[in-house]
Amino acid sequence: MPLTSGKVEQVARDHRYPSDLTDAEWAVVEPLLPPPTAHPQGGRREKHPRRDIVDAILYVDAILYVVRSGCSWRQLPVDFPPWETVYWYFTRWEHQRLTFRLLDALRTRVRTDAGRDPDPSAGLMDSQTVKGADTVGADTRGYDAGKKLNGRKRFIVTDTLGLLLAVVVLPACVQDRDGAKRLLLELHHRQHPLLSATRRRTRHLFADGGFAGALVEWARTTLRTTIEIVRKPAGQKGFAVIPRRWAVERTLAWLTGYRRLARDYERHPATSEAFIWWASIATMTRRIARRAPAVRPGRRRFGLAT
Repeated sequence: MPLTSGKVEQVARDHRYPSDLTDAEWAVVEPLLPPPTAHPQGGRREKHPRRDIVDAILYVDAILYVVRSGCSWRQLPVDFPPWETVYWYFTRWEHQRLTFRLLDALRTRVRTDAGRDPDPSAGLMDSQTVKGADTVGADTRGYDAGKKLNGRKRFIVTDTLGLLLAVVVLPACVQDRDGAKRLLLELHHRQHPLLSATRRRTRHLFADGGFAGALVEWARTTLRTTIEIVRKPAGQKGFAVIPRRWAVERTLAWLTGYRRLARDYERHPATSEAFIWWASIATMTRRIARRAPAVRPGRRRFGLAT
């Protein structure tokens, strides 16, 4: 590697995977990352470019290409920085709450571009049960009798555009009403003025019938939050788009589009939550760079060659 003035130059890798950030996407993310800093008592400079680190994290987070198969840390391709380095940044940025700041900044920009107030006053709440891999310990997994799945359950709150506000991962045996209390407390904590730049809290939530009952009164008296239950129409048969609820269900579909999240592989629930944050960051970054929501391509028609 060439030396210049006694310093090792950072050599960026060629961007060759569909999961790699484009220049427009990197222009959105780069200003939100903390500045490179050495140890207070001295130490070497960062060896690997920040863009390669973020690309590697998104690669593990299963955006496209091999990442769609749920690549593990140790299976990172050799043209990325070493997996130990990538994982170190992943955990360090979590401890620094960088993902929270990234998500808040990106969500504010998406909402502003859509003509909405930067801080949502209403939100949507739902849960999703996913299978747990053999790497998920027995102490953090459970059996969902309704879905007949053994694994974990994700509880999320989004705004009315489907942009993530809070997430909690619990064993699948936890009832929706019980898990929602943890979720609402997490949302209340996340939107505290000392921890967030939001100017107002989300005080009105829409949810399905699984969250009805004592939870509604608890949220009203304890957190001063209104939960409005949106039930299915009487006599509904087959699939139907339900007002209000469809946006949060679409967000869950977005998450399972990242194959690392198609099932739960993580030993610790906090790591599962971190991957959900990164999936949401990737979705909003691409939406900002594209300047419009994604449009599903039309049906392709094939004919006989002439």
